[in-house]
Amino acid sequence: MLKPVHTKGMIEAGCDEAGRGCLAGPVFAAAVILPPKFRNSILNDSKQLSEKCRYELRDIIEKKAISFAVARVEHNEIDKINILNASILAMHKAIGKLKIAPQTLIIDGNRFKKYLTKAGKPIQHFCIIGGDAKYMAIAAASILAKTYRDDFMKKIHLEFPQYNWDSNKGYPTKDHRNGIKSHGVSPYHRLSFKLLSTQYELEF
Repeated sequence: MLKPVHTKGMIEAGCDEAGRGCLAGPVFAAAVILPPKFRNSILNDSKQLSEKCRYELRDIIEKKAISFAVARVEHNEIDKINILNASILAMHKAIGKLKIAPQTLIIDGNRFKKYLTKAGKPIQHFCIIGGDAKYMAIAAASILAKTYRDDFMKKIHLEFPQYNWDSNKGYPTKDHRNGIKSHGVSPYHRLSFKLLSTQYELEF
């Protein structure tokens, strides 16, 4: 079972993102504040779980969380500010949407920018490499970010089925790159990313 809390006695929000490595679509992020006594033996990093399990856990998280929020930064903004800054911005947006203000933040990964409250004061944060496999709140955030992003990619797959986003979710799989090679780019592709391998030239 993952650790229930990082800093005892504080209102703690776990944050994570989904979609950093994708060629298309937004990056999503979530922030989750779990009750101090919340426990779940299955909860884990979303990448370690089946799709069915992720959606089952999403229902539990949304019912049990003290507060949760999901936000996204669009592909064209990613192209302007780069994927790292976009991922942090998405997490800031999610934190800002929480109905209860957290006193501390635990962030998956090793990079983050200070989040300032409306009063201009920074909330203390801790970056934790592999945090989505260590702390419940980060794992919960990873599940929400992943499932909400998957829902979005399934929706836009209906507009552009040639890229197989319903299965690859925008990641750089062979079938996704073959779709780009055959049909060119869509309005959802991140043009700052390497969309094809170097042996192909891509016309925009």
